[in-house]
Amino acid sequence: MSSTPKEGLADAGLPEDRFRGGERRQEQLGAERLLEAELIDAEEDLTPSPPVAAARRQLRTHPVLLLVGIVLASLNMRAALAGVSPVLGEISDDFGMTSTVSSLVTTIPLIFMGLVSPLAPKLARRWGTEAVLFGALILLAGGIALRIAPPLVTLFAGCAVVGSGIALLNVLMPGLIKRDFPEKAAGMTALYSTAMILGATVSAAVAVPLEHALGGWRGSLVSWALLAAVAAVAWLPQAFLSRRGTPHGSAAATPSGTEAGSGKGHGSQEAGGDAAAPRLMRSALAWQITLFMGSQSLIAYVTVAWMPTIFTDHGMSKASAGLVFAFSNLLQMGGSFIVPTLAGRMRRQRLLCAVTALLMAVAISGLLVAPVSGAWLWAALLGLGQGGALGIALTLMVLRSGDAHTAARLSGMAQTWGYLLAAAGPLALGAVHQVTGGWTVPIVLLLCVCAGLVLLGLGAGRNRRIGEPAAG
Repeated sequence: MSSTPKEGLADAGLPEDRFRGGERRQEQLGAERLLEAELIDAEEDLTPSPPVAAARRQLRTHPVLLLVGIVLASLNMRAALAGVSPVLGEISDDFGMTSTVSSLVTTIPLIFMGLVSPLAPKLARRWGTEAVLFGALILLAGGIALRIAPPLVTLFAGCAVVGSGIALLNVLMPGLIKRDFPEKAAGMTALYSTAMILGATVSAAVAVPLEHALGGWRGSLVSWALLAAVAAVAWLPQAFLSRRGTPHGSAAATPSGTEAGSGKGHGSQEAGGDAAAPRLMRSALAWQITLFMGSQSLIAYVTVAWMPTIFTDHGMSKASAGLVFAFSNLLQMGGSFIVPTLAGRMRRQRLLCAVTALLMAVAISGLLVAPVSGAWLWAALLGLGQGGALGIALTLMVLRSGDAHTAARLSGMAQTWGYLLAAAGPLALGAVHQVTGGWTVPIVLLLCVCAGLVLLGLGAGRNRRIGEPAAG
């Protein structure tokens, strides 16, 4: 009979605690490798055409252009949404909207973020990641400009276009980092995340000052179209070079292992994808992670839509409410950095899930008892909790997956359904506020979502992977 690894080590005179330490190191290294799967490359299993590959090599010899493009695109990924809520009251008054209808200004982008996200990899495979990112920024700039047109239907159409552009950026930006900066993926991800939060923070902080300086809410909103246009200009040479030499009507890349012009390939990725999708849909763990992602997104976008309004309804000035909201966005960086780092070093993340949910619950409760006098404290706790909850949601997608392919599928499932769930939040709470005439009932409902988040985290945070039994 063969001995177990522990028995073999004992026979060799090696202490068992050293063996356990080796086990932990192996698990940590495995987790670190899996964390790279969070950066999903839409063209990972494709081979670029020779002109495209040559163009990308040329671009990588000048990484400053890529770096500037990534930072500018990341700044745009939340700015167009965060800059709306401080001036939402003026938008509502201008169009004569009720609370329920005005919540559509933040709800419609979320719906389209969920609907368009699954299309991003297909578009990238057909046209190339750089070209789609350029197109996404053009969409974003156009959607921002469209929102200021007088008819109400045009405002909502612009919101849909904005959500579509952000969806493409959300899905493709991490994969581009994985592809072009494989040795610096962690640092580049931190840079892109920081720029994304910074864009939201600045947008919220200057929304009211821009409204005063530019003569109204339309000037405040449309100013961010300029940032999107500048980012598009930065991506134009990359989009052009990556597509140069690609025949009209042909893809920028072909499946790895495909014989040129034969259309025959291995097909493993496609087959794997077809098998993975139904397996995920039947997995309780996958749904726990998806609902955790959706619930924390719901809380986040409800605060994006209504937090400044809650403050102003209790007597705070619009400018101060915008600054408090911006401060909350800024502190999300702390939670989004610290919590995933801790989660990757732990076998079980149940405690972290509960702590982030409780931080948000305390902050939301504070909006009931002392909304103005404690505003900065509640904003700080809410920012840390929201940043941590988002970070752990993204990390769980990886830690609970056995391989990069499953992580990619789970990420798509969680983000698509998560955004659609989150879209219900601003609309539902806006309707409740309109019916009740106050914020007490909506805030209590948010606390119920926090309680559900704790329960979901206790399930998703157990030490197991999709398709495996729980280890505790």
